[in-house]
Amino acid sequence: MHTTTARAPGPPSIPYAHRAATVALTALAPASWGTTYVVTTELLPPGHPLFAGMLRALPGGLLALAITRVLPRGDWWWKAIVLGALNIGALYPLLFVTAERLPGGVAATLGAAQPLMVAGLAVALLHDRPTAWRLAWSVLGVVGVGLVVLGPQAGLDAVGVVAGLGGTAGMAAGIVLTKRWGLPAGVGPLTLTGWQLTAGGLLLLPLTVAIEGAPPSIDAGAAAGYLWLGSVGGLIASTLWFRGLGKLPVGASAPLVLLSPLVAAAIGIALGESLSLLQTLGFALALAALLAAQLNVPARGRPAEGPGIREDQPHDDEIREGRTR
Repeated sequence: MHTTTARAPGPPSIPYAHRAATVALTALAPASWGTTYVVTTELLPPGHPLFAGMLRALPGGLLALAITRVLPRGDWWWKAIVLGALNIGALYPLLFVTAERLPGGVAATLGAAQPLMVAGLAVALLHDRPTAWRLAWSVLGVVGVGLVVLGPQAGLDAVGVVAGLGGTAGMAAGIVLTKRWGLPAGVGPLTLTGWQLTAGGLLLLPLTVAIEGAPPSIDAGAAAGYLWLGSVGGLIASTLWFRGLGKLPVGASAPLVLLSPLVAAAIGIALGESLSLLQTLGFALALAALLAAQLNVPARGRPAEGPGIREDQPHDDEIREGRTR
């Protein structure tokens, strides 16, 4: 006779204030990534995307390992390498290639497509179908970002477009796999970040030497740029990001990447650029999409959650315990 084992209840509902704080902290990561374009074009020496990616990842990863003193165990060795390759090793250099070869607006719009890629991968890997609400707002978010940053002078370089889409797809896969695998017992976000930054940086090190050769000359401005990208835009931002991925539903965390192009646009305004009426409407639309994705609107036929919002989907508990649906 087959006996069904009762499933342990999921985490209790939490107040909106707690969730809002989690969203705000997680949002700091893509907000800091929005500075990458201006730092790359204004401070870093051109033509060294692999060196920039390696320097952004490896020092911070080694620092995190020194702080936590925890190494992967068992199958987490290969999982850390896979996540490090997707979230760091592929993303960072492709991001710098995109920033060098495309106008910031085109690059930002390519990155804004990430929530749609995450939604598609989540269906295959998490068995998590996005609601029509979040899917519609993801599309509107891309439209809003496009209205803000695309213009008649936006050039399309084939290498830059491929690099931008490749980096976006890699990070989308990294988000979904991070959500699927969760964290091993006793491991926090800083430890996971250290594993990934170190793995990604070590993957980039031999490629940097073989392809780019000697490192470029680094003046004071470049040193400040690398320091910012490696600390605030690297170790700190990644730790906050992976912390948020562990607490928020994937459909709510992925749209936060829209902040990256919006911050890039805001920096442009601060440097003297102005927005047309159409761009202003696009900015408002992108912000509305980002905020709307945080609302818990259930699909038809799916029960709504109570006044508190569950931070994790039901299957996340099973994933953390090593089970999949």
